[in-house]
Amino acid sequence: MRLHHGMRLAAVVAATALLATACSSGDDGGSDDTESAGGKVELTFWTWAPGMDEVAAAWNAANPDIQVTVNKQDGGDPAVTKLLTAIKAGSGAPDIFQTEYQKIPTLVSSDALLDIADVLPEGTADHFADGTWESVTLGSDAVYGVPQDSGPMELYYRADIFEQYGLEVPTTWEQYAQVAEQLHTADPTKYLGTFSATDAGWFTGLAQQAGASWWGIDGDAWSVEIDAEPTQKVAQYWGDLVERGVIDNKPMYTPEWNAALNDGTQAAWVSAIWAPGVLEGNAPDTVGKWAMAPLPQWNEGDEATGNWGGSASSVTSQSKHPEEAAEFIAWMNTSQEGVNILAQEGGLYPADIPGQAEALAAPPAFFPNQADFYTVASQIAETVQPFTYGPNVNVAFSAYNDEFAKAAESRKASAFVDAVAKMQSTTLGDLENAGFTVTE
Repeated sequence: MRLHHGMRLAAVVAATALLATACSSGDDGGSDDTESAGGKVELTFWTWAPGMDEVAAAWNAANPDIQVTVNKQDGGDPAVTKLLTAIKAGSGAPDIFQTEYQKIPTLVSSDALLDIADVLPEGTADHFADGTWESVTLGSDAVYGVPQDSGPMELYYRADIFEQYGLEVPTTWEQYAQVAEQLHTADPTKYLGTFSATDAGWFTGLAQQAGASWWGIDGDAWSVEIDAEPTQKVAQYWGDLVERGVIDNKPMYTPEWNAALNDGTQAAWVSAIWAPGVLEGNAPDTVGKWAMAPLPQWNEGDEATGNWGGSASSVTSQSKHPEEAAEFIAWMNTSQEGVNILAQEGGLYPADIPGQAEALAAPPAFFPNQADFYTVASQIAETVQPFTYGPNVNVAFSAYNDEFAKAAESRKASAFVDAVAKMQSTTLGDLENAGFTVTE
């Protein structure tokens, strides 16, 4: 039976105490059991984001007694697997780990991350949107990291094509459907967007905007609510558009999709704050032709969005210097100096809302005609809705790819709704089979 003590501070502390008996080893792992000669603390930081060497250099210059060494890692699942292997071995883990938001529950349930609520500077949470902060707290008083970058979702559209066809920028999803039909009727080669059955994070962000939270945690017990009304609504909506043929149903990030962005047959993209970099790389001929606006809302006048991507900086349960590690990650992600480096050297969209105005004073180079790009983005970022991930995100995302691929191919709205139900049963069954305590 798998124990589920990862959500409680006492258990995490107990696990940390056990792990502390083992010495760290390896070229890129863990802190020493004691401070080095002269009282200097040395911290190791596993990360895949660009610009982290510059962040560490700035910190190290100002903090000779707390030195940070950056070890670049592969992102995503490989990094998580490597960390969990080190935690299980009792040695070799870093002090600080860059953690994708959706992977935090998995790492917490494996006792890989430390609750740092008691050692973070007061007011740290005030720097972040409530929905983003909840990603590192799992809805509890424990804190398993400091948000680093976020991926608030927006609508990107070809301003020239909208002008050519007299299209209004939609402010509601009802209007989005109307504009999609208007464009495709005027030019059957053009679509306002596509439904991508290979991008579970994209769909998750849309469900988040609608008010979904796919997992819940109460003490030791998990719940799964993927098939609740908000996600069903989102699936039904996109299924209707696909069935009517007014948007495309091809995956993103294919040569065909790239070409469609470039030649205007894809006239808009529901994406996230990092979209300018993708557009610059995939549709270079369209520089200056795009504009960004808030996501359409389910009800006129609402202000809500979801996240597609983003990560936090966490302290691992094997760190011998959690206070110093927490001090560093708070500085990196909430000080103006740290936030400036994240944005300017790392190309990240900092999760820290107060620091964005200075760090992101100029619009992306690909959007020279939208001087207020980051002003609008900052306002959108404050409306990220709460969302709880669970310890088997990989299973849910895999089920999304499997089930929605069939739905998209069928072009039947009912199949989209059925896909949500199948995601629910697959994810719930996996939790139960793994030995987690699950409540209905």
